[in-house]
Amino acid sequence: MAASIKNNNRLSLVMERTGRRVSQEIPTDVVIEVGEVNFNLHKFMLVEKSNYIRKLIIDSKEPDLSRINLSDIPGGPESFEKAAKFCYGVNFEITVHNVAALRCAADFTAAVVVLKSCEDLLPMAEELKIVQRCVDVASTKACNEALFPSTSPPNWWTAELSILNIAFFEKIIAGMKSCGAKASTIASVIVTYAETWLRDLVRDHSGTGKTSSYPSDPDARSGQRDLLEAIVKLLPADTAALPIGFLCCLLRTAIFLRASTTTKHELERRVAAVLEHVTVDDLLVLSFTYDGERLFDLESVRRIVAGFVERERRVAVFNASDFSGMCSAGMVRVAKTVDAYLGEVATCSELSISKFNDIANLVPKEARKIEDNLYRAIDIFFKAHPNLDEIEREKVCSVMNPLKLSYEARVHASKNKRLPLQIVLHVLHYDQLKIRSDTKEDHKVKEVVTTESQVKADVSLIRENEALREELMKMKLMVSDVQKNQGSSSNKVIVVRRPTLFSSMSKTLGKLNPFKHASKDTSNIEDIVDITKPRRRRFSIS
Repeated sequence: MAASIKNNNRLSLVMERTGRRVSQEIPTDVVIEVGEVNFNLHKFMLVEKSNYIRKLIIDSKEPDLSRINLSDIPGGPESFEKAAKFCYGVNFEITVHNVAALRCAADFTAAVVVLKSCEDLLPMAEELKIVQRCVDVASTKACNEALFPSTSPPNWWTAELSILNIAFFEKIIAGMKSCGAKASTIASVIVTYAETWLRDLVRDHSGTGKTSSYPSDPDARSGQRDLLEAIVKLLPADTAALPIGFLCCLLRTAIFLRASTTTKHELERRVAAVLEHVTVDDLLVLSFTYDGERLFDLESVRRIVAGFVERERRVAVFNASDFSGMCSAGMVRVAKTVDAYLGEVATCSELSISKFNDIANLVPKEARKIEDNLYRAIDIFFKAHPNLDEIEREKVCSVMNPLKLSYEARVHASKNKRLPLQIVLHVLHYDQLKIRSDTKEDHKVKEVVTTESQVKADVSLIRENEALREELMKMKLMVSDVQKNQGSSSNKVIVVRRPTLFSSMSKTLGKLNPFKHASKDTSNIEDIVDITKPRRRRFSIS
């Protein structure tokens, strides 16, 4: 009994010296019982470093827990003394004689914090097996917490692991995988870690990040790039376990930091695998700068969509189905997302016709049952690019089938002055056929083909008439000049032979004249003009 009291007094004196500076200002508020020894300590010092003691205090039913029994701690009072010194920030010597006891005690204290302290003790800490033992303890505890949460919030332990550097974090992830942790558990740890270490780059999903917070130092940027590439290598194989928004933000960070091609393609592959669940906002994260003011990257979006379409094509081949005949529900959803995305990026003046068409043409035409969203994107593109000529506008509209527009969209298109003439004629001719035949919305394919050929013929005829109209105006001016020059010779009869070109043009107009077979057919008028008695002539070009 006397020995116990003596031992108690000795340890009490040690702990008094340990927390002397703290105890002078703040009285102790908890007594830790380890066997026959009592340690008068401070709760706030213990809970900061010991997850186990923090859990005991939080889970306690007593409103003000003042006594905790840790008599079953491995190593007894001496081991706890060293653990308490660690919690109070007191240095002590780690030797081969106490490392085993410390390892056991770490099971009750902050194994992660001990591991963090080993960063400055390498390589000796690894040689003494302290690192591996702490990794084993932390990995096991993390898996247990994931399965059976001991406190709230249930994922509190993910933030604990985020204090480690990437080398130790990789060891923890490997340890959790060896313990059979689920992909969703691994994913939650990685998300928290990435948002902690790449906060300004990954955490901001709104496109309003402050570029001033990005390091301008090339070495710091290189360090972020290496960290990102290491995180991507740790991602679980099951892409569905990762949040889609997080994957898109990782990819944007990879583009911004100019990460390796392997890293970017790996992230693009993962996004493409879940593209049917990706929203327009997720794709916009990839396309604009962090301030949301400038178009950033479209190539990644193009490769993602192309990857998804190729995957759908391979599935169709595997199932021995016709990919061009019928598209999956996922492909239809992706088509709607892509069209809505094009409507958002079309407002950017730096978006070229080729890039717009490249993305629009990636989606199979069979996936678009109604092309109203694509028409909306094209109209927005024309508003943002008002200086396009007729040929350029026709090139943009080549990605759209105007016969797949809804009735409301066709009415809008028929009055849309921004559209090229050919598209307007398509729409008008289609509606006329519908009125005449009284068909339903989904008309037959043969009728559509006939309509397209007729519209093309009408457009060609209109263009030919315009060209002839210009030639006639030129000939009118020539004849007027001849009449003025010959005005002084009014008593002479001059026979003027009109140029052959004018004759041929007149005959051509006669063929195009819809009133050719009426009573006023003028296609056979003589080519000789008698100007002995000059009179005013009115040239008609109708």
